[in-house]
Amino acid sequence: MNLPPLTQKFVLHFGEMGSRWGINRTVGQIYALLYVSTRPLNADELGEALGFSRSNVSMGLKELQSWGLVRLSHLPDDRREYFQTPEDVWIIFRTLAAERRKREIDPTLSMLRDALMEQPLMAEDVHAQERMRQMHAFIELMTDWLDDVQKMDSETLASLMKMGAKVQKLLAVKDRVRQAFSPAAKPAPMPIADAQVPYGTAVDSDERREQGKDAP
Repeated sequence: MNLPPLTQKFVLHFGEMGSRWGINRTVGQIYALLYVSTRPLNADELGEALGFSRSNVSMGLKELQSWGLVRLSHLPDDRREYFQTPEDVWIIFRTLAAERRKREIDPTLSMLRDALMEQPLMAEDVHAQERMRQMHAFIELMTDWLDDVQKMDSETLASLMKMGAKVQKLLAVKDRVRQAFSPAAKPAPMPIADAQVPYGTAVDSDERREQGKDAP
């Protein structure tokens, strides 16, 4: 690689993480270099900087274009194609989340839907199906939330992420209020026989009069 030390460290890391995110090393490094570049780069510049062949660079750029992670641009008096990443950093995370859902979550949801349509014949399968139903409900809840997040603009999404701790505190307050006003939280009325009647009340005076009558 023919890169400055800090840039090279970033590019190499993206290449290593690429396989965990669902992209190969070449694609990860191309994206990383374009992301930190001060200007758009063409395929020859990318290949020279990263040590990749022109064909590998071309395939990597096509994959990034299909995901919407790079944009094509042209310079005046230059017929070559130049590439740059969108300014919005959230786009990479939206795209990777969508790709992982397609590969990992959607097949699981499909399997669970099929399993819930079947009629279990054994007691063990009845229990297993109920557990699958719980998992299906949870995954669907999470995917619905992810769909809502994907529709948000980046500014709204950033604000939502910053509210994480505040939302947790708000939910905790809501639970305390609900418990305070729930019927179970109200103390049961004390039976009259067990109640402690303060001295000097009408009941106490009546009792003392009755005791006086019985005295010798």
